[in-house]
Amino acid sequence: MKTLGNYTILYDAECPMCKIYTKAFVKTGMLDAAGRAPYQELSPDACPLVNRQRAADEIALVNRQTGEVTYGVKSLFKVLGNSWPVVKGLFNFTPFVWLMSKVYAFISYNRRVIIPANTENYIYQPTFKLRYRIAYLLFTWFITAAILTNYATLLQGMVPIGSAYREYLICGGQILFQGIFISLLFNKKRWEYLGNMMTISFGGSLLLLPVVLLSTAIGMHPVFYTLYFLLVAGLMFLEHIRRSKIMGIGWWLTITWAIYRAAVLGAILYI
Repeated sequence: MKTLGNYTILYDAECPMCKIYTKAFVKTGMLDAAGRAPYQELSPDACPLVNRQRAADEIALVNRQTGEVTYGVKSLFKVLGNSWPVVKGLFNFTPFVWLMSKVYAFISYNRRVIIPANTENYIYQPTFKLRYRIAYLLFTWFITAAILTNYATLLQGMVPIGSAYREYLICGGQILFQGIFISLLFNKKRWEYLGNMMTISFGGSLLLLPVVLLSTAIGMHPVFYTLYFLLVAGLMFLEHIRRSKIMGIGWWLTITWAIYRAAVLGAILYI
């Protein structure tokens, strides 16, 4: 694999995802040993051409010889295209670059709610962009509800199946319900909390997905699927507690989160 020498990628040291994939670039030889550095440790006089705020939003790749800087998906394409010349043409195809830049922005501007940072001490933090957070909420809502709709059929005999739109209404209702309480209690953290909450729901649905895909082959009793669902719900509850501590919002949102889910379950079973 060809190494892109004399380049350093400036990653977010407070972002677990960023640390993982930039470390992989160096470990696999895509970048040399000096090919990654956290932008938080960049001295004020180093890399004068780097826009510090933009580097916090879009990962920066610096040419150590010329000082030239690229940002975001173009930085990643330069690293990947150098190692895999066969796809370099695709990385220069304008419509593809535009599409991937939107995908990159979608992930980058939501990275702190996908995997939250334990500390946020650096002066430059990722810019909050409401349109990307709303897009993330809608995306996770749709995917989560779609998986749950399919999983609900496995619970037949234990839980009423309901209409095709039930899970979409439940997931959407959760956003509205919790949105009211976070707005009343910690309004400044509203969008941060809702993003984290939907990551938990999305993660839980992904844990259910393999069972949905394999259900025809394994053919287990509905009791098994119910118990597995409860296990996933328990893990989600613990993750909600963990993320609430990171956000510093205490227990109230975890309590209302549990109340909403208990109320929905009661409505499904008895109404």
